[in-house]
Amino acid sequence: MRSHLLNDTTADRYRRSVTEGIERVADRLATTARPFTGVTVDALTPRLAAVDLDRPLLDTTAALDELEEVYLRDAVYFHHPRYLAHLNCPVVIPAVLGEAVLSAVNSSLDTWDQSAGGTLIERKLIDWTTERIGLGPVADGVFTSGGTQSNLQALLLAREESKVDSFAKLRIFASEAGHFSVQKSAKLLGLNPDAVVPIPCDHEKRMQTLALARELARCSRDGLVPMAVVATAGTTDFGSIDPLPEIAELCAQYGTWLHVDAAYGCGLLVSRRNRHLLDGIERADSVTVDYHKSFFQPVSSSAILVRDAATLRHATYHAEYLNPRRMVHERIPNQVDKSLQTTRRFDALKLWMTLRVMGADGIGELFDEVCDLAADGWRLLAADPRYDVVVKPTLSTLVFRYIPAAVTDPAHIDRANLYARKALFASGDAVVAGTKVGGRHFLKFTLLNPETTTADIAAVLDLIAGHAEQYLGEDLDRAV
Repeated sequence: MRSHLLNDTTADRYRRSVTEGIERVADRLATTARPFTGVTVDALTPRLAAVDLDRPLLDTTAALDELEEVYLRDAVYFHHPRYLAHLNCPVVIPAVLGEAVLSAVNSSLDTWDQSAGGTLIERKLIDWTTERIGLGPVADGVFTSGGTQSNLQALLLAREESKVDSFAKLRIFASEAGHFSVQKSAKLLGLNPDAVVPIPCDHEKRMQTLALARELARCSRDGLVPMAVVATAGTTDFGSIDPLPEIAELCAQYGTWLHVDAAYGCGLLVSRRNRHLLDGIERADSVTVDYHKSFFQPVSSSAILVRDAATLRHATYHAEYLNPRRMVHERIPNQVDKSLQTTRRFDALKLWMTLRVMGADGIGELFDEVCDLAADGWRLLAADPRYDVVVKPTLSTLVFRYIPAAVTDPAHIDRANLYARKALFASGDAVVAGTKVGGRHFLKFTLLNPETTTADIAAVLDLIAGHAEQYLGEDLDRAV
């Protein structure tokens, strides 16, 4: 079995095996006519159940043939222009090349003696990102597995910087449209169940600063400690950006840590036309960015950035076998000193390759394209009497609801929209997401593919209406 180890004696086998796999994926990408086949859980589960993992196939071609059956054929393909559901982007080729390199070399980014140049590449990309944000000369950060981990680490730093004698006093303020990882982080950090205070949004789904000011004042009046405000630059449902300058002013007034969750909106950092939408982010104490959302990177590629590098000490522990304290004085850069993770992939290489091949402007142009597409989609929805659209998009998300002309019962309309989404997914013709607004069911387009056109959007809207009308017609027949 040593013949399967990647080393100097197996380089040719590695080349042949990986090339065969790449050809399979390339053929699938070239011939995929729909984002999904519509396969059901009940249909796919027996195929996996029939695989005996204790009986290897002992042949790469046979294993790839099997993979076609259990995965590749029925995968959900984000590159397809009618995949319009979640915050999943098509990926750029330089990043995929980086993924192939980092997987084969298999550096671990926890210590210098496991990564060397990889450590310096990650650090340079962190510096590049903090400069784009404008965090200042002593800023720092580290790559993470995703926005949830980045938000967790940011709030850990905020908790430790609060220097309170009881965690029960701590409060976090976040938009009601913010990410659920804020609540999850509060629980993991040992805070009270009521530690996260939701702040209502305005009609554009942005945090209301007057409401935030009231809650901060109430917090201080009640003898509690405003640990952090989490502002969102690109909410998951609406792509809305909270009023960052005003929120920063309030945080300065109350001595409160400002964290900006820009997991989605970070693509604006490389936009030549829309960077101003992030004005105020430079005043944050910490920022979450997800390159795998709006920089067109493969999962995972995320980072947590901080204004003051010294605050990262709250995640630092020294082990003699890994990163002994003496290494700090010897100026040996160990990224584990900043990270919640120990063993960690060299995900930074994907972004490095992308910037070196395409450049920042190239990424920004792609993100601007999908934002423009969302604006065009909003105009289609606003002019279509079949639909009610919630808010004009800031980024690339559209939330809307099919409204039949002859039905007025909101619950009945809810069921029609739920049915339409499910039927569309089952057909494989397109994939859209869903959410709730004001307790009612809505549908959602998350537009992250520059190959998607307004014609695609119009066609999917017709498909949704057709499924909803079919449901309403059948429901009427049953009632009769």
